Amino acid sequence: MAIWQGRPKRKPSGGRLRLARKKRKFEVGREKQFTRLGARKVKMYRTKGANTKARLLTVDTANVLDPKTKTVKNIKILTVKSNPSNPNYVQRNIITKGATVMTELGEAVITSRCGQDGVVNAMLLKPSEPHGA
Repeated sequence: MAIWQGRPKRKPSGGRLRLARKKRKFEVGREKQFTRLGARKVKMYRTKGANTKARLLTVDTANVLDPKTKTVKNIKILTVKSNPSNPNYVQRNIITKGATVMTELGEAVITSRCGQDGVVNAMLLKPSEPHGA
């Protein structure tokens, strides 16, 4: 059964809406496929107007911006620390926008939509201290 993203048949008050037309193909949604930690795997989707979206299925690196030095580096993601969209995503290592991940440089927050952009961009929050200090 397809996921439909059109108008419902009920008003917010619970009353019935008499729809003036049938469902349309452009109102069909897609199943959720989460971005997880692992070797990079991308799935391409055709969208309206023959454009494409790149959905990341698995990824192990992120483009991390260091706000102090204003530099961007491609850094390995170690684990997901927290995810405000769903606490269960932390145990499953699912990456979404707003998730806090542990990288080799330290903690970073994800700023891109991995399921739409096909890339993981992040901003460094706390750099990790060297072990000798």
